[in-house]
Amino acid sequence: MNVAQPIAAARPAPPLAGQLPLPTWRRHLAALALMAAGLLLCFHRDLIDMVGQWWNSSTYGHCLFLPPIIAWLVRQRLPALRQMQPVAWWPGLLLVGAGAAGWLLGDAAGVALARQYGFVLMLQGAVVACLGPSVSRGLLFPLAYALLLVPAGEELVPPLQTLTAAMCMRLLALVGVPAHIDGVFITIPNGYFEVAEACSGVKFLVAMVAYATLVAHVCFRSPLRRSLFLAAALALPVVANGLRAWGTIYVAYLTDSDFASSFDHVVYGWVFFGTVMIALMAAAWPFFDRGVDGAWIDPARLQPRRPAVQPPRRVMAVTAAALALAVTPLLWSAIVDARGEAAAPRRIALPQVPGWVRSAAPAGPAWQPHFAGADQLLVGHYRDAAGRPVDLAFAVFDRQREGRELVGFGQGAIAPGGPWAWTAEGRPLPGGRAFRILSPGPVVREVAIFYLLGDVTTGSDLRVKIETLKARLLGRSQRGVAVLASAPQIGDVSARGAIDDFLRALGPVDRIAGMGAN
Repeated sequence: MNVAQPIAAARPAPPLAGQLPLPTWRRHLAALALMAAGLLLCFHRDLIDMVGQWWNSSTYGHCLFLPPIIAWLVRQRLPALRQMQPVAWWPGLLLVGAGAAGWLLGDAAGVALARQYGFVLMLQGAVVACLGPSVSRGLLFPLAYALLLVPAGEELVPPLQTLTAAMCMRLLALVGVPAHIDGVFITIPNGYFEVAEACSGVKFLVAMVAYATLVAHVCFRSPLRRSLFLAAALALPVVANGLRAWGTIYVAYLTDSDFASSFDHVVYGWVFFGTVMIALMAAAWPFFDRGVDGAWIDPARLQPRRPAVQPPRRVMAVTAAALALAVTPLLWSAIVDARGEAAAPRRIALPQVPGWVRSAAPAGPAWQPHFAGADQLLVGHYRDAAGRPVDLAFAVFDRQREGRELVGFGQGAIAPGGPWAWTAEGRPLPGGRAFRILSPGPVVREVAIFYLLGDVTTGSDLRVKIETLKARLLGRSQRGVAVLASAPQIGDVSARGAIDDFLRALGPVDRIAGMGAN
């Protein structure tokens, strides 16, 4: 006899441990993709600028490898992440807002680095807002590592040049080579050397930061070992670069400058720093404490209890709010641009200076400041009754924008790739800044520079950026003028006396530049 039993409606089996809850994950990943696409579309200019620096600058060529490395780091965590439940998290919007504020400040001040960090911070905030705190903690290292996508580090060039030159002098003294230093210029009996920007070691240091950070995470578990490895990895390229520069000068002392130059290019490009990296990894290898099969994250610790599945409307609400936050600085920037009007152009003429007459350019290497995009650039040459020469220059910007501003890369008394290089700061100058520059020969010049913005007269680059930021955010005039006075050193007599006398005769620089009260 057969007995018929009613069949209960089948219920879906719960997901196996480690199995990805696809519908929920797909919803959150779709929201993240939408937010990321919106950010990339709105801030494409910053992305293009970043990629352009990766591609065109040898200092940041390693950044081209960072996106696939970040993708690999995420891929390594996927099995564990699939055991976790993503959630839309409102506090993640704070990170998006912080990135938007950073972008706005960078845009107002004309600081590309701040804009780019703000852009990356908004992308990181998008991940936190769309996937929640637990999943984001699982992705903490890849997210933090993404900050290295921003091409930063050129700011370290001047201090690294100075440090490398100081190391060279100490080492030359140890081996008995007579040498004289003037800023970043070193003179030995049979040669004259500049510790140029390319010799600062910043390229290797920036690349080493990215490499060492990755190795410290992948190969070590102990925080102490990671810290010691990072400290060694950052100190080693600086020391190694000082040794390389010293070796080049020492070879020139033993042979000649031409041989030393060829020796430096071979050693610097192909041998020396490759050897340094191999030596660092060989020394660290015995101390690696992360197993090959070790887990990257522990989902049970990051998310002890799986939260409830959120309704789609919450996910989309967080996504919409994040996009609104990100678009706000763009709208504000556009409104300020529409309201702000460029200051009426004021043509500046070279002034008549009591006790000084216009003359031909002084003998020696030509000097002219470099201010790309200036609305007006004037350079005049003067002499007093004693024959002391002084050059006076004006750079006028009726409206500042990135690439055409008072303070920025390559702007100022020294043209990029030109014959002049900074050597040392000069005596303090009220309302301005004084410093020395040098050209091979050697030929020394003193330079005094004043920046004028509104009623502010300063010699500080930072103050210029702050005043420009305030003017742009508040929709005020961004007109700025740089005034430079420069004189060559004649013999052993400093040119600062001639510059001081000239400035006293010239009178208040703000009035001369048409910025002061009438």
